[in-house]
Order: sequence, then C-alpha cells, then structure tokens
Amino acid sequence: MTRTTSTRGTSIRRTSNWAAFTAAEPDLAKTVEDRFTAFTHHIVATLRKDGSPRTSGLEVRFLNGELWLGMMPDSLKALDLRRDPRFALQTNPGPGTEMAGGDVRIAGRAVEVEDPAERARYAEEVEPPEPFHLFRTELTEVVRTYVEDDKYLVVEIWKPGEPVRTLKRT
Repeated sequence: MTRTTSTRGTSIRRTSNWAAFTAAEPDLAKTVEDRFTAFTHHIVATLRKDGSPRTSGLEVRFLNGELWLGMMPDSLKALDLRRDPRFALQTNPGPGTEMAGGDVRIAGRAVEVEDPAERARYAEEVEPPEPFHLFRTELTEVVRTYVEDDKYLVVEIWKPGEPVRTLKRT
C-alpha cells in the first residue's frame, strides 16, 4: 500500500508498506530482507524530545507484507516514536568488513499498532516477551550501498512511486 501523507509544515511525502516495496522492486526487496535477516540485531535512529538523534539496538520482523518493529514497554525508542514517528534503520554489518549484500538502510514512519487482533497475530508468530510496543512501518526510502568489481561504489535508492535510482562512483 502506498500512501501520501503530509509531514511537518506543508511538505507531502509518499510512504509504502513492505508489500508495496516488494511488488515495485522485488530484487532489491529480497536483497534488503536477506541483509536484515542475516543478523538479529540492528540499529534504529529515532528523535529525542529536543530533536537530537538517539540510536538504539533493535530486532525487526518481516511478516504478512509488513516490516515490524517490536520494543520493550516504555523503552526510550518507543517513547520517541510515539512522539515523532520518523525513524532510520541500519542493518547490522556483521563480522569482518565484507558486508555481503551491501550496506542497507531504511527510513520511514513508525505507526504504533494498538489493535488487539493485529497484536495477537504478531505475538502468535513472533512470541515476544509481554508486554511490548509494536510498530508497523511506512517506508519513505530504502538505500543499498555496495562495491562492484572491486572498482565501483554503487548506491541504489528507492522511494515510493519512483523507480530505483542507481549511482556509480569510482
């Protein structure tokens, strides 16, 4: 699902859920999902009350066409997202320096899920410790950076409603 939402001020930003991204760019979506599922823990950036960034560890799940963020009750990152839903998510680079599949990050908005039935479906599948905060993501950007042929730095950028833009640098 792709949505158009207004953000602070008058700017308009398109968002998509994971299923819409996968439908639009299946190869990139598979690579991104593979990078996230290769390791359990990743880094999320949220915004504190004063607007400064906060980075925290996080586990993510891809289920039923959505990218989910689950968090401990009243964690600072959950409180940040309740106040300002914008986030950036960075994959765990893993051991060593090779980063097979590249470096991947996702930006978007986190929407807290309070519907008991939806939370129950998630809990049945994931079995998180109770209680927990659950956020569904609305993607605004997906970026993959990798090295090609030991010569080029390649950056793939996807935004809802646009084709992937690829930049190559030597």
